[in-house]
Amino acid sequence: MKCIIVDDEAAARAITKQLCKKIDELTIVEEFDNAIGAIKYLNTNTVDLIFLDIHMPTFSGFDFIQTLKNPPLIILTTSDRNFALDAFEYDCVVDYLVKPISPERFAKAVARIKERSATQHAEEIVSANPEETTKAVGNDLYVNIDRRLVKINVPDICVIEAKGDYIKIKAEDKNYVVHSTLKKIEEKLPSHLFLKVHRSYIINTTKIVDIEDNSVLIKQDVIPVSRANRKELMQRLNLL
Repeated sequence: MKCIIVDDEAAARAITKQLCKKIDELTIVEEFDNAIGAIKYLNTNTVDLIFLDIHMPTFSGFDFIQTLKNPPLIILTTSDRNFALDAFEYDCVVDYLVKPISPERFAKAVARIKERSATQHAEEIVSANPEETTKAVGNDLYVNIDRRLVKINVPDICVIEAKGDYIKIKAEDKNYVVHSTLKKIEEKLPSHLFLKVHRSYIINTTKIVDIEDNSVLIKQDVIPVSRANRKELMQRLNLL
């Protein structure tokens, strides 16, 4: 993740660089002591993340954001707690760090950046491919429901059932109905966790409670297992 630092204080820039060095995904490509220099740089270069001070001479951090047509993600770094509400009026602002910044708080801000970045990536794919209704990113599955991307934690999924042109995803705490096919979602799920046991069902094998004849129990659901898939299911299990 390419980053720049925009802060008029040299000491503050040095501290931010040190914090970034502790996180492998972050690479500082440039630093600036004023917003004007950063704007000129961004006119010909792209970055993923900006660490931005609010209070700078002649051109504040908020002035800087307003000049950017397509701003990257931004973490505000400031000694002033009074602008937090104003800061989150900007969609590009992901976090607001008050100096001095602890490594723990910095790491939490970067985790938020990673989550937002993953969401944006999934949104871009769905926008480019409207027929794409599911997208896996790491341990997360994004499903397109009523033009909103809803994130589901993949290990929390228990059962996926085909229902005509839709699938029903049953997770630990909620169910989701998505316009998709069992085949499409099967391609996006980790094969070491999930197995298609019937033409209408995919199960998370770690969620099995009981097996009897040609069915498995997952939570309160009895799921049929076809004869063709039973052998592979039994091979997956850690039998005594």
